[in-house]
Amino acid sequence: MFSLTVCDHIMVAHSFQGEEFGPAQRLHGATFAVEAEFRAPQLDPHQLLVDIGLAKVELRRVLATVDYTNLDDNPAFAGINTTTEYMAFHIHTLLAAACRDGKLGEGGCAVTAMKILVREAPTAWAAYEGPIA
Repeated sequence: MFSLTVCDHIMVAHSFQGEEFGPAQRLHGATFAVEAEFRAPQLDPHQLLVDIGLAKVELRRVLATVDYTNLDDNPAFAGINTTTEYMAFHIHTLLAAACRDGKLGEGGCAVTAMKILVREAPTAWAAYEGPIA
């Protein structure tokens, strides 16, 4: 399996519902470093998995939908705790759609799986890994 990874970051504000979140129930900021790993079993005739430039552009486009926003105000997250784990899943969903819709070129259409890793600190991160269905 081949893989290609691009990275970017976002800054958001959010709060969590539930006593288990302690002080994070209050509005707070977070900076997430995001790694998007695209996977495919073979390379294209040019020996590419996906155009790295298109992958970077599409990751930025997806992240721009939440960058510098309060996630609590976003109707897409109503009733959802926007944990690091959930944000990895959310980003995966949007990038998978971009692959299926051809926004990453022909190589993106051949991607079979992705892993989205979201780092909230150098010592803590979460990921979501799944097929492009």
